[in-house]
Amino acid sequence: VQLQASGGGLVQAGDSLRLSCACSRRTCSNNAVGWFRQAPGKEREFVATISWNGGITYYADSVKGRFTISRDNAKGTVYLQMNSLKFEDTAVYYCSAHPRSVAHSDGYRYWGQGTLVTVSS
Repeated sequence: VQLQASGGGLVQAGDSLRLSCACSRRTCSNNAVGWFRQAPGKEREFVATISWNGGITYYADSVKGRFTISRDNAKGTVYLQMNSLKFEDTAVYYCSAHPRSVAHSDGYRYWGQGTLVTVSS
């Protein structure tokens, strides 16, 4: 099981950033993949998910309209495009694969290392 998130960094409020999740074919090609985040001192929370073929997506209310999840199965990569970033988006972002092809916000089983996103106000 291999997932690796990347693309984090320090940005200003209002900027954009794109995160990438490299995922092995065995782990992700037929699986839903989700993005989660954990801010300092807070519990991990769901951000977005995408079905195995990209046909179904679902977002947390806090990011709806600002973030877009997509995937390229040929490249084994899932993306999270983050626009209009806010200070409260600051967190470590993780990608995770679900055992099923379509998923909502829970039941994720395979986790990778996260990438830090810091938004300055």
